[in-house]
Amino acid sequence: MPATQTQKPPSHAALVIIGTGMAGVGLARALRRLGDQRSITLVSADSGDDYSKPLLSTGFAKGLKPDQLAQRSAEELGEELNAQMVIHNQVSTLDVDNQFVLLDEGQMIGYDTLVLATGAAPREPFSIAPSVAPRCFTINDLDDYRRFHTALGHGPARVAIIGAGLVGCEFANDLHAGGHHVSVIAPEGFLLPRLLPPPLGNALGDAFSEAGIDLHLGRAIESIALSDDENSVLQMDNGATVSADLILMATGLVPRTALAEAAGLRVSPSGITVDRQLRTSHPNIYALGDVACVDGVNAMYVQPLQASAKALAATLSGTPTPVSFGAWPVVVKTPLLPVVAYPPTTTPERWRIEGEGGDISALAENKDGRLIGFALTGGCVRRKVELSRAAPTLLG
Repeated sequence: MPATQTQKPPSHAALVIIGTGMAGVGLARALRRLGDQRSITLVSADSGDDYSKPLLSTGFAKGLKPDQLAQRSAEELGEELNAQMVIHNQVSTLDVDNQFVLLDEGQMIGYDTLVLATGAAPREPFSIAPSVAPRCFTINDLDDYRRFHTALGHGPARVAIIGAGLVGCEFANDLHAGGHHVSVIAPEGFLLPRLLPPPLGNALGDAFSEAGIDLHLGRAIESIALSDDENSVLQMDNGATVSADLILMATGLVPRTALAEAAGLRVSPSGITVDRQLRTSHPNIYALGDVACVDGVNAMYVQPLQASAKALAATLSGTPTPVSFGAWPVVVKTPLLPVVAYPPTTTPERWRIEGEGGDISALAENKDGRLIGFALTGGCVRRKVELSRAAPTLLG
């Protein structure tokens, strides 16, 4: 029976946070550090274990089992935060008028304030045949890591990675360092196309190739099928094929906005629309992290996420605080060639390229010659602090 204005849900919390990733848990921690003692319920679609998401793409090189990446169980996390943890449960309905969420198992939880920290889901660029679907994986959370780790087994595996962006490159480096044979397939002509200009993307590609990672760039996947000997065979648009034991899809992320959109909140392709205080179009509902589009900006990186959690904790604790991202250079975990990038938000008039080999600086400049972003590889990454100070801040 739906709740009405006079019928309260059987469970209630002053604050309900949907999502237990870095955004949701980070907010709860920030509130407790400020001395906020309100009742908190965190709802997780997965195990709810506390872990650092950036470490997912460093675990295979170190031979880490999934449980070694988990810093705390959901139960331990709940004790630390003095919060109720609801795990392995999806929110099926959000009723903004009566202020409750309905879980897929039927539980109803009322709230005074709601925070959507639902993150982003892997993009599905094409349909996958049922025969090969069990060999195709994404790694977006610790449960995904568990499944992929189990599938890898104990011996070296042949892994085909589809995608040459941040996730694809980090896992390519990590799996290679873990002793696996890695192939990277992507339609772009060079690595990290959203972060790097071509000379630096090519330098990273050279480092990968020299290490033994097979690159198939500028290629589209035409089909994935099983061969007679049970290999996964990826056929590309030039007729060439790659055989693999496992396939890792690293084709980008899409903000999880369906729940908010169904509830009538304002959304866009870039995420749930929020203001600088992270408030949605409904006054007592907020959003942060990968799902939030803050004043027109969606920044799916750790530093903006941490800044958002800190600002929202202050706002919810009684000190309205607009979020400021500042300068947030992206440190890419590719030890084969270190990379740091602060991508410009507008198309630069020019990239000023300095250096040679793997040690390159690329400075993005506007038509007035002012720095609007940068990218660094190799030994030049030491310029990160210097250039971050000179670069314009985002949502400053």
